[in-house]
Amino acid sequence: INLELKAVQRDLSILSGPKTKVWVYEGKLIKGNKEALQILEGSYVGPVIKVSKGQKVRIRFQNDLPEESIVHWHGMHVPERYDGHPQDVINSGETYIYEYEVMNRAGTYWFHPHPHGRTGPQVYNGLAGLLLVTDEEEQQLNLPQGTFDLPVVIQDRTFDENNQLVYLNNGQMDRMTGFLGNQILINGSPEKRLNLKAGCKYRLRLLNGSNSRIYKLAWEDGSPVTVFGIDGSLLSTPKDLPYLMLGPAKRADVWLDLTNKPEGTELTMKNASFPLEVMSGSMMGNGGMMEGAQSDLPQGSEYPVFTVLAKSSGSNDHTLQRQLAKPDYIDPSTARNLNAPRPFTFAMSHMEWTINGRTWETTEVADEETVKLGSTEVWELINGGGMMDNNDDGGGMMDGDGMMGDGGMMGGKDGMMDNMMQMPHPIHIHQVQFNILERDVDNVDPQLWDAIKDGFVDEGWHVTILLMPGM
Repeated sequence: INLELKAVQRDLSILSGPKTKVWVYEGKLIKGNKEALQILEGSYVGPVIKVSKGQKVRIRFQNDLPEESIVHWHGMHVPERYDGHPQDVINSGETYIYEYEVMNRAGTYWFHPHPHGRTGPQVYNGLAGLLLVTDEEEQQLNLPQGTFDLPVVIQDRTFDENNQLVYLNNGQMDRMTGFLGNQILINGSPEKRLNLKAGCKYRLRLLNGSNSRIYKLAWEDGSPVTVFGIDGSLLSTPKDLPYLMLGPAKRADVWLDLTNKPEGTELTMKNASFPLEVMSGSMMGNGGMMEGAQSDLPQGSEYPVFTVLAKSSGSNDHTLQRQLAKPDYIDPSTARNLNAPRPFTFAMSHMEWTINGRTWETTEVADEETVKLGSTEVWELINGGGMMDNNDDGGGMMDGDGMMGDGGMMGGKDGMMDNMMQMPHPIHIHQVQFNILERDVDNVDPQLWDAIKDGFVDEGWHVTILLMPGM
């Protein structure tokens, strides 16, 4: 397929009253199946790009923003020059051509800007879209398609009295502890409602598109959350969870069966509470964020996230089979360093994020960050807490060369102050998918772990992982 993708500034009606200035990706199909590009009408979110494994993709990105930007294809395995690394940013008015063959397995991927130090505000202003990959294995499974295959992008935002977006209320403190908005938007809408059909089955593709907020998603009526896909793959078998933990940038495919629900049924997905209040063993108050009181929705509090309304009736014959993807996971015994994992410790030192004590450098790569192509390795990702004195390290998403991007996947990311507080870290490794072997939770606050431990999906192929304090 051949696409044009522009990043532009627009005024959209989000709340009643004045329009909101947002930055949006606008897509235009030049060549290919018209179903390859789905526009979410009236939303700053999107577009949704749909591709198949083995397909060749050409995307001409034009930056019409008032500052430099670049597009990162989050979770995709592409040639290095098409990854959207911060070193490849283009100025306002310039274009960048992406050309790659889709090598990924079926999964829910997404794209967002990645200029160093500006990823957070650019995503917050509206720049995010989904990239959905299908393959032959998935196509044989009779999963929901078309209008029954729904993007559900969950974001928190704060607006001022003129309906304009507010980012980093508290400046440096928000940048370090993670910015929290005071209301939830679903696919860019404050209505937070999915109008669906009773009698039908749906695939909900959840993306945590928030900058720092962690979700503990549970159906309010106590039904299990049925997960059958994670990040970059379908699972081998579906999992019924009491709730689903979703850190920033994480995706999960959730099954929703309205077959036996009458028209008019309402189902609410809520955020269930969890005690994220760890600060060197003492309580920090308000959900663990030092400035958490500034948000009407503190981290870990209970609130509705979205509501499903069975507005009309219909039927479809989609099924969720007990056997989904072949479990093609890596055999750990093939790793060259099985008994000596390569460590990456994240912490903060002198108000800067570090990995293994080093700060971000655009193109420099340390010896310990160099990996032999084609090899299998075990990596140990460590949320170092404030325990390492000057070696404390910092929160974020690593770029594929092991260097840290933007103090976090999206600036203003959860982190910690020197020897003072512990924060969660969402970590994203560019270019590769990985299997999770185990989580060492010996140093995680037992009360916190007990409240969230049943919501993690460790099966499947991941590109993003949430490390709780001490994990």
